[in-house]
Amino acid sequence: MNAGDSLPVGQHDIEIQANRQAWQRKPQLRAVYRGFHELIASRLDRTVRGQIVELGSGMGSIKEVIPDCVTTDLFPNPWLDRQENAYRLSYGDGGISNLILFDVWHHLRYPAAALSEFRRVLAPGGRVIIFDPAISWTGRLIYGLFHHEPIAMRQPLTWDAPPGFRPGDAGYFAAQGAATRVFWRREAPGRLAGWELCEVTPLASFEYFATGGFSGPQIGGPAAFRLWRRLDRTLSRWPNLFAARILVVLKKAK
Repeated sequence: MNAGDSLPVGQHDIEIQANRQAWQRKPQLRAVYRGFHELIASRLDRTVRGQIVELGSGMGSIKEVIPDCVTTDLFPNPWLDRQENAYRLSYGDGGISNLILFDVWHHLRYPAAALSEFRRVLAPGGRVIIFDPAISWTGRLIYGLFHHEPIAMRQPLTWDAPPGFRPGDAGYFAAQGAATRVFWRREAPGRLAGWELCEVTPLASFEYFATGGFSGPQIGGPAAFRLWRRLDRTLSRWPNLFAARILVVLKKAK
């Protein structure tokens, strides 16, 4: 599958429903995600007035760590607060303080259109916090072999939406290497005008890989996962080799 392949947008909701089943039977996966959400929570700027909103919330589990976060997705589900499209948000101008994208950036076919909408709804000094796959040597190997979505590190980056683009017609898109290329490798120079890039932190995540994610088998029990976590802290010193996740903080310029 290539990044530009056309899939029905309903594929996104199909994956959410399948993931909910895995979520219930994998306590270690839930623990790893809680750690990810705690990292995101530590980057929130609560001095900025406005709501905290997550796009693409999936199962809405971020509320376990950030209970006042408004959870949203393309599709209505009873456990989510709102239905939203990243290219056309229903929020008024300047009403959001922090916008969270967890495993969402690599699904944005047209980042320029999304960023324009993010600037509109964010208050001055508001943040976009992105948590996405990181494509190091390890990331390329594991995501390439064991994840169905394309990495797309060598395909042309799409940025601007075509004339006549309608948000509801965006379709399903995935390119796991997108955040790595834009924020870490800086392959889109000049494309972040009006934003301050506050943080780009690649992280090792063997603890996550050991859970098997939402579709694979888990490796080891709780004791093994404590060892994986300590190993991740060490291996994160060499992100080009071992990073599997990337944390990005963008700040709207005042």
